[in-house]
Amino acid sequence: MKHRAQILAYSGTFIALIAAGSWISIPLPPVPLTLQTLFVLLAGVVMQRYAVIPVGLYVLLGAANLPVFHNGTAGLGVLLGPTGGFLLGFIPAALVAGLAYEHESPKIRVAGLIAATCTIYLFGVVWLAWSASISLLQAVLIGVAPFIIGDAVKAAAAFAIGKRVA
Repeated sequence: MKHRAQILAYSGTFIALIAAGSWISIPLPPVPLTLQTLFVLLAGVVMQRYAVIPVGLYVLLGAANLPVFHNGTAGLGVLLGPTGGFLLGFIPAALVAGLAYEHESPKIRVAGLIAATCTIYLFGVVWLAWSASISLLQAVLIGVAPFIIGDAVKAAAAFAIGKRVA
């Protein structure tokens, strides 16, 4: 029973953190730089495979018109817009990071954070290219290249925080 209560408490906390991270935003067209990905990765670090629960609920809440996406946006229109793939990619990314954190090896954990970030990129780039009718290369240049350094810092921060809390 304690395990369920812990999952519930962590889920509420990470939904709130991801939503708060969406407000910390640097507007870059068409995909803003936010702290959402830090908290998605951190959910995987702390909750392991159960991180899909808060991350999936976060996306569902946004789809249900609660203003939890970047800068208070919400609705299916956001998920169907150019940033939708990145948001949907949060769900499998949380699972990837979480499964990596079920291992004790720091190498596997780092690889998991990198793979989780790449999962977000994969979903985001494919959707961005399709929804904006641009090539995959253009989608990578717009939706990945400007964010690589920031996302590397966020992954390193998640790893460092994970050494303290996980």
